[in-house]
Amino acid sequence: MLRYLTAGESHGRSLVAIVEGMPSGLNIEASDIDKDLARRQCGYGRGGRMAIEKDRVLLNSGIRHGQTLGSPVSLIVANRDWENWNEKMSEARVTPKEAGVKVTRPRPGHADLTGVLKYARADARDILERSSARETAVRVAVGGLAKRLLSEFGINVLSWVFEIGGVGYSEGTGSPEMLHGMAEGSEVRCPDQGVSERMKRRIDQLKKRGDSVGGIFRVVATGVPPGLGSHVQWDRKLDGKLAMALMSVQAIKSVEVGMGAEVGKLPGSRVHDEIFYGAASRKDAEFWPPKKRFYRKTNNAGGIEGGMSNGEPIILSAAMKPIPTLYKPLLSVDMKTKKGFEASVERSDVCAVPAASVIGEAVVAFELAALFLDKFGGDSISEIKRNYRGYLAQIKRF
Repeated sequence: MLRYLTAGESHGRSLVAIVEGMPSGLNIEASDIDKDLARRQCGYGRGGRMAIEKDRVLLNSGIRHGQTLGSPVSLIVANRDWENWNEKMSEARVTPKEAGVKVTRPRPGHADLTGVLKYARADARDILERSSARETAVRVAVGGLAKRLLSEFGINVLSWVFEIGGVGYSEGTGSPEMLHGMAEGSEVRCPDQGVSERMKRRIDQLKKRGDSVGGIFRVVATGVPPGLGSHVQWDRKLDGKLAMALMSVQAIKSVEVGMGAEVGKLPGSRVHDEIFYGAASRKDAEFWPPKKRFYRKTNNAGGIEGGMSNGEPIILSAAMKPIPTLYKPLLSVDMKTKKGFEASVERSDVCAVPAASVIGEAVVAFELAALFLDKFGGDSISEIKRNYRGYLAQIKRF
């Protein structure tokens, strides 16, 4: 079973992840992961923290001479800003002066107040440090590891942004690979340059008002064979696992698969994907799809039927709420005095949707990797490839 845990605070020494269940024989280098860490830090509308942190991963264990060993892999992403917080965030006892002023003023839209009540803490910093989206840096590192695994089997996880603050982009008929590639050249990760400029103007407009802005991004996985996930139990359904992974990302408020909410507005004849048999669109793939297969001309289901992948690209959309820390503060109540105040302002982004799309890739990649190993698992990459080829040979007989 492939699984991971993360640890660390926003201004602590570092963020840490331990990944268990990674097979041996996977070629991996820190640079494979660092490129996604850099992508996460880019994007129009990001705050001052991105100028401080230049994230790099330390492959701390489970890898020797560029290959995984089959033992747990531990990943460390250092926080460069720790130097300015080593007393306020020290694990050792410190004087009240060294600890700094307690945060007793919870910010609307954050975990501050709810976390303080749940964990019985007098200082909201004990909550906000861990609930911060800074934690996603190490999740992107974990996702980079998962992407390397998936790439061994011809599976790619891609993303782009198609709406920010009501400014939207119509995707048209471009392939996922083309749209992703075009998005990589945009500061807001939108494939259309003209729409990208309008999105940037929208961000600037709201920034001048002291406001923030959210948006919607797409994550697409190509090369996924039919059969990941299962219909037999609720907690094994692929769409359920992927939705949970995306919803676990800070500030994500909704997830759609394929057509998403639109399926509730249309008749069945315009929703369900008809099935055909013949030549696949891709004929150069080492693994999936084969030259001839069952296929669908449309993909309204987003590549998932009955809780299982159906062999078409998996299409997911996620909506991110506006960043809750505003430069034009909202009202709140001091936990100690019970008096009202304008919420404090900490260094913050105005828009983090482009970064969220990269994080979305990471969490989706990990869930797909976990389900892939669940079905084709072995202790080494070579064993898994034998198992996978046997399964594909079984499919071809139908």
